[in-house]
Amino acid sequence: MDNYEYTQLLKNLENKIENIESILKPIEIKARLKEIETLESNPNFWNDTNQATLIGKEKNRLLGRLNKFNKAFEAINDAKELYEMALEENDEDTIEQLFNDAQILNELIKQTEIEVMLSNPEDGANAIVTIHPGAGGTESCDWASMLYRMYLRWAERKGFKVEVLDYQPGDEAGIKDVSFIINGINAYGYLKVENGIHRLVRISPFDSNAKRHTSFCSVMVSPEIDDNIDIIIEDKDIRIDTYRASGAGGQHVNKTESAIRITHIPTNIVVQCQNDRSQHKNKASAMKMLKSRLYELELEKQMADKNGIEKSEIGWGHQVRSYVLQPYKQIKDSRSGIGYSNVDAILDGDLDKVLEDVLIAQSK
Repeated sequence: MDNYEYTQLLKNLENKIENIESILKPIEIKARLKEIETLESNPNFWNDTNQATLIGKEKNRLLGRLNKFNKAFEAINDAKELYEMALEENDEDTIEQLFNDAQILNELIKQTEIEVMLSNPEDGANAIVTIHPGAGGTESCDWASMLYRMYLRWAERKGFKVEVLDYQPGDEAGIKDVSFIINGINAYGYLKVENGIHRLVRISPFDSNAKRHTSFCSVMVSPEIDDNIDIIIEDKDIRIDTYRASGAGGQHVNKTESAIRITHIPTNIVVQCQNDRSQHKNKASAMKMLKSRLYELELEKQMADKNGIEKSEIGWGHQVRSYVLQPYKQIKDSRSGIGYSNVDAILDGDLDKVLEDVLIAQSK
């Protein structure tokens, strides 16, 4: 790195900080924090435990964002001032150190940028993920299992916990359907960009002629909603079916119709759960999935109204990412337009950069 490159980097990062400030609105955050302090100083405030808890969460969320912004803002100003002083005094050692720290500074601003993009209340929620293979039989079922493993490995890298809600193995290999919750801070905020169709191109391990095959899987991601969000589902709007669980489970699988499938008639959303031996628990989990899907659907409609566009359901044409393993190796995201050559690492859960690039692209 030379003086020109570092100067350009500082200019670029200053522009990013200005954009972050315009979105985050730190002055409004400070005003809201003062309002919360006034509320907390009232003895009656603590009488309503639920309300106090909600406001406490809001306070912590606002303080966290404000502190991260202040840290990034100060880091840029300190680097700029130090660089100008070093140039005036011809201090080569300090300039060299600033060049060496440039990547750290760049990463700090990027992480602050990501934090701002995950500022919606639902972004901090756990993520409910459903993977469903498209047409293509065993080949698509195998692709579904590859995606499932990718998300499990990503969750493991982040230190997140995974709870399986529904798992239906394929007839020969792979997965017919799988639903699971990833529990962790900002799990939904990151994974919401995975909503859509994922396309795989490769030499099929199930084709004796070693021909290239194209497979599709749909991935649906919803925020796990808490009890403070009231989603009303009327009995007349749902159809509940029970059936015998499939897969591992021994005699229980053959004897008990514990698996639950719920169809929401107005939206045609279908959720199912068979993870627990208790039909009651499976029904509760399925209702949680349905409420989360309905909540996510409402969020999409609100966003569409805000942007002045018509909300359309995800279809097979809504392809978000292509994973090409043959004749070359590349993963390309249709939203960010960026291609990645580290295919094996991404399929092994190294997803952060891919997700962050999409979040940045969608914020522009």
